Amino acid sequence: MTPSPSTDESVLQKFGYRQELHRSMGRYASFAAGFSFISVLTTVFQFFGLGFSFGGPAFFWTWPLVLAGQLMVALCFAELAARYPISGAIYQWSSRVGNATFGWFAGWIMVLGQVVVIAAAALALQVVLPAIWPGFQLIGTDPSPVSADGAANAALYGVLLLAATTVVNLLDIKIMARINVIGVTAEIVGAILIVVLLLTHADREPTITFETGLPGGAFAALLVAAFAASYVFIGFDSAGELSEETRRASAVAPRTIITALGAAGLLACLIVFAALLAAPSLTDGRLATEGLSYVLTSTLGDGVGRLLLADVVVAICVATLAIQTSATRMLFSMARDGVVPFAARLGRVSPRTGMPTGPALVTGVLAALIVAINFVSPDAFLAIGTTCIVALYLAYAMVTGPLLWQRLRGSWQGGAPKGVDESGRPLFSLGRWGLPVNVLAVVYGVGMAVNLAWPRAEVYAPASGEWYFQWFTALFLAAAVGAGVLYRRSAAGKQRAAQLPQVGEVGLTDTANA
Repeated sequence: MTPSPSTDESVLQKFGYRQELHRSMGRYASFAAGFSFISVLTTVFQFFGLGFSFGGPAFFWTWPLVLAGQLMVALCFAELAARYPISGAIYQWSSRVGNATFGWFAGWIMVLGQVVVIAAAALALQVVLPAIWPGFQLIGTDPSPVSADGAANAALYGVLLLAATTVVNLLDIKIMARINVIGVTAEIVGAILIVVLLLTHADREPTITFETGLPGGAFAALLVAAFAASYVFIGFDSAGELSEETRRASAVAPRTIITALGAAGLLACLIVFAALLAAPSLTDGRLATEGLSYVLTSTLGDGVGRLLLADVVVAICVATLAIQTSATRMLFSMARDGVVPFAARLGRVSPRTGMPTGPALVTGVLAALIVAINFVSPDAFLAIGTTCIVALYLAYAMVTGPLLWQRLRGSWQGGAPKGVDESGRPLFSLGRWGLPVNVLAVVYGVGMAVNLAWPRAEVYAPASGEWYFQWFTALFLAAAVGAGVLYRRSAAGKQRAAQLPQVGEVGLTDTANA
């Protein structure tokens, strides 16, 4: 017999949690959560110049390739989101398809990576504001984010933005979701307008995308150029992070995870393609240093270009808000299980607002401290950006890796769910495609993490040449793992970690019935 659909609250109770967060988000708000974390306009504008400077016009092809790899990951996540609709998705999923210790480290690395992503998103204002009006350059005269003046100015705006997003994360999920929905709608409209307007001003043939414009090792250059797309296509799991605040989460979250990545990926590829065809010049050096802001204002004129850049500012603000919201849910989920420092305080939810206020304050303050590194050196901009990407890629691999192991040993029944979602439909499943998709997700994720973390001096310390910026990502991850090991050895860190059920302890048929 087909199991009867369950309510959202009964699903949560099945995993041992009670409904504390306010469940008020619908399908579009769930989609907006993932789309705004990806934030096409924020990240493409922030890293277009970097990608072009290393790969030339051919760096366009890194976008569909990275999108295809991340789609494999998203499909695996969709299966898990249907069966485990719990806040702190990466931590919860890894704990259940792997084990408690593995899941804890996935959550620990993920929350640290998310905090760094918050900082990186907040720094993106510097890429756009001075292009709208030179008066926005409050510190010095050079607006380039890799210059000393630009880096300091970016830090100033970043701290101000983080103060605002932290306040919103203390208010109410309805307010946050409404801001998110409005911002995402404006971003989608703006992205479509940018694509259409640039294509109408294109004066090159599409074949230009097959030229690197660079001497020597084109493949190595494209590996670095892939950083831009790798940074853009992360955060689609946010729909899973907000499962406890989404109505009919088992039905909604899997599909919005895939939809958010697909929509953002298509728009990002089109923006990059259109910009390369419409750029005033591919050889004067401005495209590598000023990026898409230069293309818009030069090609479309100051009026239209600056109006579209104002839309990018909205996208950056909403993206920073969404990323911080996702990070607070991850920290809250771990604190609720008593597996992070100060868990008793961080695991509390305000009865009035339904928001975990402690995690919001912690993520905001930590992100602001990371942003402040930009006052020290412009090399921090790229180091911060790359570190957060690698952290998230590793956390993703700590979900897809154990899931692959469960498939290989025959313990994962996700390919043939016997349960139904809240709508009465069978749970999302990859069926017989689950194994090959999962293999591709693991191979891609690990390979890209290694590529991103490789200590290339010309990438990570081009201005200062300092070794600690060159090795910043490796040092950050080593410090994160070391701190995690020390904490796990303490009595507090072991309090509830062993109590999380894994595959085989709680039958997948039973959890699927939720």
